[in-house]
Amino acid sequence: MVHKNIVIHGWVQGVGFRYAARKMAGQHGVNGLVRNLPDGSVYIEAEGPETRVEEFIAWCHTGPARAQISSVSVEDGPPGKFKDFTIAF
Repeated sequence: MVHKNIVIHGWVQGVGFRYAARKMAGQHGVNGLVRNLPDGSVYIEAEGPETRVEEFIAWCHTGPARAQISSVSVEDGPPGKFKDFTIAF
């Protein structure tokens, strides 16, 4: 089990990124949360089996069709916080 804190920069708000992230997390068996940040980026906490989280992070580099990703940063965090994947407002 791994936990990653992910920040996605670019044109990522107003393009359905949070809803697409929740769908992709469900398909990959990843728990956590996603929320928009005031600076226009998207913040994700993702946890689950390492290979599944890495696949989810790979998706974060492209995101939904309307997103334009300029950078993705990933940091380790402590696992065990989540039982599902939610959109935080």
